[in-house]
Parts: sequence; C-alpha cells; structure tokens
Amino acid sequence: MQLFYNPTIDENTTEISFSKEESKHIVKVLRKNGGDQLQITNGKGWLFVAEITVADMKKCLATILSKSFEPPRDYKIHLAVAPTKMNDRYEWFLEKATEIGIDTITPIICDHSERKVIKIDRFEKILQSAMKQSLHNYLPELHEAIPFNEFITTDFIGQKFIAHCEETDRKSLKTSLEPKRDVLILIGPEGDFSTKEISSAIASGFKPVMLGNTRLRTETAAIVACHSVVFSNE
Repeated sequence: MQLFYNPTIDENTTEISFSKEESKHIVKVLRKNGGDQLQITNGKGWLFVAEITVADMKKCLATILSKSFEPPRDYKIHLAVAPTKMNDRYEWFLEKATEIGIDTITPIICDHSERKVIKIDRFEKILQSAMKQSLHNYLPELHEAIPFNEFITTDFIGQKFIAHCEETDRKSLKTSLEPKRDVLILIGPEGDFSTKEISSAIASGFKPVMLGNTRLRTETAAIVACHSVVFSNE
C-alpha cells in the first residue's frame, strides 16, 4: 500500500490537488488512472481514502471518499539528540525512530559536538518519507537545533532522563520508565556529555540513566532509548 502525505488537508477537505512531483509519481511511476484509489495522511492522525478524478502528470486531482482519525497514544516520546559527526548516521536515527514511533526530536548542541550546522529541510524530508513507508498517520515534530544549556531549562511535564556513560550513580532506563507518561531523554554526541553538562541536567531535574552494559554510538543509543519507551508501554 502506498501512503501519501499532504499537510494542508483536514477533515473538511473534499478534493485534493497533488504537486507536480507527486502527480508525476502517481501517474507515471505508479501508473494510476482515473477511478483508482489512494490513501493520504496529513501527519496529524487523519487518514483519507481518495479517488483519482484527473490523472494528469502535471496536476493530479482526487476526491475524498472516506476519512478516519487515529487517536494519539496516551504518552509521547521526545528525544533530544546531539548531531552526529557523519550526517547520514543522524538521518538513519530519524528514519528508524519514526518507524518505531517517536513524537518529537530536538537536535542539541553540546560541549563535545563536532557538528553544529543542521539541515532541517533535509531532515524533514527524511521524517516524511519514513512516516509514509511505515504507514504512520503522525509526523514527528522536528525542532530547530538548540544549545544544551538552553534546552534543559525549557518546561517539560513528564519523565526526564539523561543517558550518559560516566561511571557514576545511574539506573537502567528500562527500570526507571513509568508507563503512560510523557518521556524526554537526552542523548549526547560522540565523546558523551561533559561532566558539567551532566551535573547541569541533573540539577534541572533530569535523572541519570544507562542504556545497557555496552558503549553505544549516538544514533544507536537514541534508537535503543526510543524502543525502550515503546516496549515499556506495550
């Protein structure tokens, strides 16, 4: 099944006009014709079934036949993850976290961060593609990059954790999670968080946790954290 994404439609929409790029994909690549049906999401929980009325490669049109709403989960996952040195590793994290079911992502710039320039537009496309591929009806929210010290002072209602590798008093994330509660987890860069950052986070209400007995790459740690939250809520 092919899922399309259109953020502008809502429950009151009756007809959809696809972009030139999507129109070409629908008509030329997928070989869809008038009368064929498509499934479309707006990334906000709504799933629409539409019938093609004009199969034109420059401007494909479709009429909404039915709609359904997927209620949001009773918990949300927010990961604040430092950018990786190799950009493709961060993109891999975005893709896999979307498949698993993340809600919000914030790139954080840390003391040991080697990459500090973030291409948000590129990341947005990765999220959209992963959402469609995994047949999700919710598009994760991606925030602009923010300095670590600024981020940890922002308001957040729910459980707050910082995953780090220092040999200090830490508990396992899987035993610290409380089901059905929003979760925010900080994941550091290659080289981990600095000692000062860890202390600042703890002072701001973040609980120190470990993700296992081995040292994980940034993107791997983020995926493990995301899956741990989903698994603990099943």
